[in-house]
Amino acid sequence: MTKTKSLFLVSLGCAKNRVDSEYMLGILSHDGYEVVDDIGNARTVVINTCGFLQEAAREAIDVILDAARLKETGTLERLVVTGCFVQRYGYKLRNEMPEVDGWLGTGEFHRITDVLKGVDETTAPMLISRPAFPADHGLPRVQSTPFYTAYLRIAEGCANQCSYCLIPSLRGPFRSCFPETLLSEAASMAAQGVKEINLVAQDTSRYGEDLYGESRILDLLRGLCEIKGIRWVRLLYFHPARLTEALLDFIDANEAVVPYLDLPFQHSNPDLLKAMRREVGGKTPQDLMTMIRNRKQEIYVRTSLMVGFPGETEAMFEGLCDFVRMAGFDHLGVFTFSPEKGTRAARLPSQVESAVARERRKKLMAIQAGISKRKNQRMVGRVLPVLVEGESSETDLLLAGRTATMAPDVDGRVLINEGEGVVGEIMPVLITEAHEYDLIGGIVC
Repeated sequence: MTKTKSLFLVSLGCAKNRVDSEYMLGILSHDGYEVVDDIGNARTVVINTCGFLQEAAREAIDVILDAARLKETGTLERLVVTGCFVQRYGYKLRNEMPEVDGWLGTGEFHRITDVLKGVDETTAPMLISRPAFPADHGLPRVQSTPFYTAYLRIAEGCANQCSYCLIPSLRGPFRSCFPETLLSEAASMAAQGVKEINLVAQDTSRYGEDLYGESRILDLLRGLCEIKGIRWVRLLYFHPARLTEALLDFIDANEAVVPYLDLPFQHSNPDLLKAMRREVGGKTPQDLMTMIRNRKQEIYVRTSLMVGFPGETEAMFEGLCDFVRMAGFDHLGVFTFSPEKGTRAARLPSQVESAVARERRKKLMAIQAGISKRKNQRMVGRVLPVLVEGESSETDLLLAGRTATMAPDVDGRVLINEGEGVVGEIMPVLITEAHEYDLIGGIVC
């Protein structure tokens, strides 16, 4: 290994960004780079950024500057920054952050080796274009998640035009991967020990629309269910407007598709949803949740909601609180509106004060905490299949895992205080305690 071939990669942001990072790791490993687990030992550092919110951009800047200091105090020789932060702010970054040796936008991550080679030849090479590159299983990829779980990105870009969001400009048009490439990649994952596949895209409900003129998400799910070794398939980022009884029927009929849906409603008020460009078609959010709750099989629902959107009155917010109580969400993320330059929503009148938005978020999360605890308490005394993940981050005296209705990284966990667990195995756990977001139990034989 040459002195510049030791590599450390930092991946910021969402699971979709993580997939880009895994492709870059694969490309660089194929080119002879050796990944190290300590940034202080790396001669080359790549930071894959998020940047569609101001908070994410600030985080990216802090991480970049922290890494750049290693040029003076450590072994770091080359620092390359990729991702949404680069795509958003463009060529001016080269002058504002001279510490960085190379830049890549979201549409050029597959050219990471070109940029690293260019570092030795020119001043801070920068590759930014309109995103169009379709990554597939033919590109080298190094899995960064634990061996038993993986993300399968089924499409890139976005066709929605939400008024508060920059993703279409940062990630390009919606582009589905061909089903045969996805099934081949999933089969390879299964052969390597993956038991859980989480489907991601900016909007998984649109899968196949650009290829076939209609959604083919059910066809893809059907193919994934036939792959030997895959125990859990989970749908993330599914637009509520395209939720159908046919999808719910499919979840009921196929054990491998976990009874879990990630449906980002964003709000419940029809006027705000219209201003957000998040209409849900002929049904209201309340209608959709009633449709889900009326199923014979319980389907667990995660959603994200936004408070403080321009024009949100106190009455609208109280209506949102009522919706959360009515829906009884199993998992909930609440975000305060961020007026991002370049979005239509940033120019809307009646902006809500940040302090008011933060208080609204706090109230919603308090409501959800009570809902979540009551739901978890109903699990006490039940034996649940749990994917054992290893030592708990809270204490090394406990193991931790997840049920099929807990997505990785974003939902609660099951803490295991009795029995011998095997990492990567799905094992029966008797639930003995329940808290707001986590369960506690012991493995039963």
